[in-house]
Amino acid sequence: MNQQRRTRVKVCGLTRVEDVDAAVASGADALGFVLWPGSKRAVDLEQLAALSARVPAFVTRVGLFVDQSAEAIADCAPHLDLLQFHGDESPTFCAAAPRPWIKALRMRDGIDLHAAAADYVGARALLLDAYKPGVPGGTGETFDWSRIPADLAKPIILAGGLTVANIAAAISAVRPFAVDVSGGVESSPGIKQAELMSGFLRSVMAVDERLTKRAY
Repeated sequence: MNQQRRTRVKVCGLTRVEDVDAAVASGADALGFVLWPGSKRAVDLEQLAALSARVPAFVTRVGLFVDQSAEAIADCAPHLDLLQFHGDESPTFCAAAPRPWIKALRMRDGIDLHAAAADYVGARALLLDAYKPGVPGGTGETFDWSRIPADLAKPIILAGGLTVANIAAAISAVRPFAVDVSGGVESSPGIKQAELMSGFLRSVMAVDERLTKRAY
């Protein structure tokens, strides 16, 4: 008999204290802070320190980096629990990170996820996002979820254009370990809406419950 499973939720691109509080209140498992200056949702080190201090125990603080220096990552690491490498970082670079890490992969044509899982063997999970040339993430676009192999040797974090409207279909199709939402719970880049975050979390819990009942 299958045991009940729960899809974890990461809310990414937080820039305001009130949004951190609302995300925690909604039940988010992880909060993402974008440390790449090229993003509309970027925060600097001072902002990261203030936002990170609001996060209670057992909620994971994730820092998103895109091809940044080891020094920049080390400066941010004291305020983070997990690192998310969202650029072209090599397995060797990631392995030297000062915190546990996940590797984001953009689902370009021809990508070999089995090979990537083997290459990034030290990753705690692989985050799969939509591919758009020249844009490392945050596209607000989905991709063909059927391209994800069911037997991938790493936990999957599903990202890319997720909203209340499509999260049930996404979880039903992929059964990921976790999902990552950013633009789908915003009024504008970096400005979250508490009701959208809570609605997203409720939708995730509802589909988990339905799938669990179906398995028994």
